[in-house]
Amino acid sequence: MSVAFRRESDDEHMEPAFEWPIPVGPNLVTPRGARLLAEEVARLEAAVAATSEEEARKKLLRRLRYAGTRHATAEVQDAPTADVVGIGSRVRYRLNGAERAVTIVGHDEADPAAGLIAFTAPLGRALMGAEVGDTVEFQGREDAITVLAADADPEANA
Repeated sequence: MSVAFRRESDDEHMEPAFEWPIPVGPNLVTPRGARLLAEEVARLEAAVAATSEEEARKKLLRRLRYAGTRHATAEVQDAPTADVVGIGSRVRYRLNGAERAVTIVGHDEADPAAGLIAFTAPLGRALMGAEVGDTVEFQGREDAITVLAADADPEANA
């Protein structure tokens, strides 16, 4: 019989389900980030136990493997020193004449809309290690950012 007349199963046309990608490099987190990862693992374990539908269970297990790996490899960072930008720092800076503020956090707790940026983000990389009063390179400009203040963020370091 010709292949054209053969009935194919629906499974043959499904996209493969890939694992959540683990970011390259160290998994540096704030104390808050470690707590959030532990809470996510516990929430996902409870959801897996409560789910009987196979496809939803597979998705939850895939997410649980990611969260479990990130929790197991988390390297909690001490609160940064005053006036030096590190993971857990609340940084006030000037960029293009406008003052802005962000908190530098680990990859998994980043939320740019809430002012939480990952230390691996371009802005985070530019600010890391800078001291108050420093001007740092950003987007190809040598003096693009001026660090105005850097203190440990109490929320990130709790």
